[in-house]
Amino acid sequence: MRKLVVLTGAGMSAESGISTFRDSGGLWDTYRVEDVATPEGWERNPQLVTDFYNTRRRELLNVEPCEGHRLLAQLEGKYDVRIITQNVDDLHERAGSSDVLHLHGELMKVCSSWDPNNPRYIETLTPDHIDVKIGDRAKDGSQLRPFIVWFGEAVPNIEHAAELSAQADVYLIIGTSLNVYPAAGLVHYVPEGTPIYLIDPKPVQWNSARRFTHIQKGASEGMKEFIEKLETGK
Repeated sequence: MRKLVVLTGAGMSAESGISTFRDSGGLWDTYRVEDVATPEGWERNPQLVTDFYNTRRRELLNVEPCEGHRLLAQLEGKYDVRIITQNVDDLHERAGSSDVLHLHGELMKVCSSWDPNNPRYIETLTPDHIDVKIGDRAKDGSQLRPFIVWFGEAVPNIEHAAELSAQADVYLIIGTSLNVYPAAGLVHYVPEGTPIYLIDPKPVQWNSARRFTHIQKGASEGMKEFIEKLETGK
C-alpha cells in the first residue's frame, strides 16, 4: 500500500470555523503571542494563559470536522495515510484519521509545568471537564499547563515527522504557509521523485527547488481535486 504523508496547517481547520492565528482578524490580532504562547507569558500571567486555552477548548467543542478532514480519513481505505499536523485541535481524529502526529501539542490535553513532555503527567480533558483552574495540579505536583508547544520551545516530534516525510510515496501539504519552522523544512526530507501536492487557496512562497502541484482551493474542494488527480495519475 502506497504511503501518503500529509502535512496540515491552520487552513485545514479554517473551514470548520477555527480561528487562524496569522490571517487578518485572526487570534494574533486580539492577543499578543508573547502573552499567551510563550513560556515567559506563562510565567508572567498563568491566569491569562489558562483562560485563553479554556476558551479555545470551548470553541473546539462547538465545531465539526470539515469535508476535507473526512475525505482525508476516507483515503485510509486505499493508502497508508500518515498525518503530520501543526494544528492543536482534534478534528483529524474526530473525522476518523487513525495516525496523526501533532507537532505543536494538543488542545484537549494538559501536562506538567515542570516536565511538559513527560507522558506520565499528560492528561486528556473531557467535554464535561474542559476548564482548567489555577490550583489544578499534575501528578508531579506542578500547576497543570496546556500541552502546547509554545514559541521558543523545542518541537519534540519533529524528528519523527522528518522520518515520516522521508518515507512518503506521495506528499500532500494542506493549508499551511510553509513559513513556520521547523515544520516548513519537512519538505526537504521528501525523497526525490516523490510527487508533492499543495492545497491552499492563496499564493504560497515556496522556499524549495522541488517541483510541486499547487491546487489553489480550500481544504475541502482541494481534497476533491487531489483525490481525482491521485485516481487519474495526473
